[in-house]
Formats: sequence, structure tokens, C-alpha cells
Amino acid sequence: MTLKIHIDDSAAPYEQVRAQISEQARSGVLPVGYRLPTVRGLAASLGLAANTVAKAYRALESDGVIETRGRNGTFVAAAGSAAERELASAAQTYVERARRLGLTEADALAAVRDALRAAYRG
Repeated sequence: MTLKIHIDDSAAPYEQVRAQISEQARSGVLPVGYRLPTVRGLAASLGLAANTVAKAYRALESDGVIETRGRNGTFVAAAGSAAERELASAAQTYVERARRLGLTEADALAAVRDALRAAYRG
């Protein structure tokens, strides 16, 4: 695993760690089951505070990218399936909210398309 932290980057160091591990897991550079360094070990190798790496690991675990197995360590999770479950849950919540607001299916879909365009092209 190779991470590079750029101090002059506008992104906070923990966000750089989170984004790089997430991208490497998504792309397969870090395969499912890959054991990540300990928080302290990674912090020392990157010259960061342990709390910075711990914050990145918490965010990654919340996103379903990694999983902590207690004393056994932290591993790259089957992120696709966890991410897909979370996305399906968010979509279901959105649909229920749109229906309660009285939106048509076309209106709800248009709102999602607008949000996607803004997020991915903006």
C-alpha cells in the first residue's frame, strides 16, 4: 500500500488517507481481505498523528470500505457489496420521502439526475 500526503493540498490529511485507501480498495490495488497497517504504524510511516489516521479508518469503516476485526486487525472489506447495500438503503429512504412529499416518479428521478450531475460534473 502506497499513500502520499501533500501538506499543501486543500484536503485535510485524514481525508487524503481516506480517499487514497478508498480508491485503492475500489480499483483492486488493495484486494478484499488485505490487512491494513495499524493506526499507529501507518501514522508513523506517514508522519501523521495517530488520531488523524484513526479518523480516516473510522470514516472508511463507516463507508464499508474496511472492517476492523478486533485484535486481529483491520482489513479491506468486500466494499462493493457493503456500498451497494448502503446505496440501496439510501435510495429506499429517498423514495419513501419523495412519495410522502407527493412527488411523481418523474419528479423524483429528475431530482436525482440533477444531484448526480452536480456531484459528478461540478
